Amino acid sequence: MTDSQLKDIFTYHAPTEEQRAIYERINAAFLECAQVVNAVTPEGPGKTAAIRKLSDARMQANASVALEGRF
Repeated sequence: MTDSQLKDIFTYHAPTEEQRAIYERINAAFLECAQVVNAVTPEGPGKTAAIRKLSDARMQANASVALEGRF
């Protein structure tokens, strides 16, 4: 990976209006999934891990939009 690519990954990318709409869809879908997991699974490390991984996946999906699929 080049230094330029690293800088691109670690730079703030202001969203366009189109990207904002995509973020809203992504965030709503992951929130709904997390709410289901929270409602139907017992408290414990498995639930915590599942919700954390959903959060990580949401962040990666949003990053994919921000970086326009470059990484």
